[in-house]
Amino acid sequence: MAAPPKKPFALRLEPSLHAAIERAAAAEFRSVNAEIEVLLREALARRGIRVAAPEQRPRGRPPKDETDMPQV
Repeated sequence: MAAPPKKPFALRLEPSLHAAIERAAAAEFRSVNAEIEVLLREALARRGIRVAAPEQRPRGRPPKDETDMPQV
């Protein structure tokens, strides 16, 4: 099942802020985009603004189709 599309938009950041987000993302093994999403969710939560949890996508390889399985 495909994840719902994300809304793209341009975001202009000061270079030093972007570098700090890159370092934080690397420390958490996330992309810069994912780190920004986490930071925004945390900031909104501190302000008491509820945001629906992101849809959890399955990780790893997709299961093989029954038709692709060798017959034993």
